[in-house]
Amino acid sequence: MTHRLSAFRLFLHGLGLCVAIAGLAGCSHYQLGTGGALAFHTIYVAPIENKTLLPQAHALLSTVLREELLRDGRVTLVNAPEQADATLSLVLSDYHRDVATVRPGDTGLARKFALTLAATITLRDNRTGKNLFDQRPVNAVQDAYTDSGQLQSEYQALPLLAGALAKKVAHAALDVW
Repeated sequence: MTHRLSAFRLFLHGLGLCVAIAGLAGCSHYQLGTGGALAFHTIYVAPIENKTLLPQAHALLSTVLREELLRDGRVTLVNAPEQADATLSLVLSDYHRDVATVRPGDTGLARKFALTLAATITLRDNRTGKNLFDQRPVNAVQDAYTDSGQLQSEYQALPLLAGALAKKVAHAALDVW
């Protein structure tokens, strides 16, 4: 009886070892990130053009976008278009707020706004002179609660809004189409 029990345990251990080896063999070809290769290795981010009534947005977005591209790590940022394989141009085209929630005691006052920052982006291949995409619309939405005042809440929400837009712009530029 004990001989059969130890043989059964030995069988279970062997079976477990085979399953572990098969599982590890399946992971041997796993690759982190996207499998496609980008058409460029260096990128220049052109100065952002701002057509909105939000004067500080272009400087903040420029900084956050560069950080997002650096964090991704697939491209190298350069300081001049002549040094780059591609140029990313961005135009801030719209900034607006929509009432998302009103105050319980006064429905004429907003408690929460949905802030929208919209842009159009163009990615140009400097080597061929052709656009990889042209004036692609991208936008981001961020909630701002007015409990501490509308101006203060928008001021606090702007870095989050710029970060969300920068992520979308970076994904649009660096995703393999």
